[in-house]
Amino acid sequence: MIRISHLLLIVFNLLALAYLLSPLPQIPPLQNSVVSTEPGDTTQITNVKGYYTNLTRTEVMNFYRANYNGIFRIRLNHPPEKAKEIFRDTIQSYYLEEYVLPFKQSLFINGFEWENDVFTKPSDRAANRLVYQGKEYRAKINTRTFSASLPNRLVSFFLTESLAIFMFITYFRLIRPPKDD
Repeated sequence: MIRISHLLLIVFNLLALAYLLSPLPQIPPLQNSVVSTEPGDTTQITNVKGYYTNLTRTEVMNFYRANYNGIFRIRLNHPPEKAKEIFRDTIQSYYLEEYVLPFKQSLFINGFEWENDVFTKPSDRAANRLVYQGKEYRAKINTRTFSASLPNRLVSFFLTESLAIFMFITYFRLIRPPKDD
């Protein structure tokens, strides 16, 4: 039994190493969109990109779902107010979603659709129209990635695994009630 558990642990760790060593996905620019060169959308904030587009939220999220691949990809939906913590305190937001590749990288996608702005009265929304280079757009999309370096990936994974093994052993040796014979 112990041999089998050791063999399973070795196989699991080899698969985990293959996952952790695999390259991060390269995300292409958002299709049918114009890249923003406004302050805050280029080099002022690391790993941020901005786009003006007429794509809907569904189309934007389908694009990133198709282009941000990973075997353990997790999709999270955050309240739009959190965008001020992730990007900058002046960003407008209608939705904020995140794709996570555990132990590797997070991709945040913030979308602002001026016609659906829940923080502005419908009668006042026209003041928030998105005009860039003389053309009006339905939405502005900002993305930001947070990546873990390879050493950080390995250390965080193996520390988590060690803690899980320790908890498992502790449960079965100390906490589990004795069996009645």
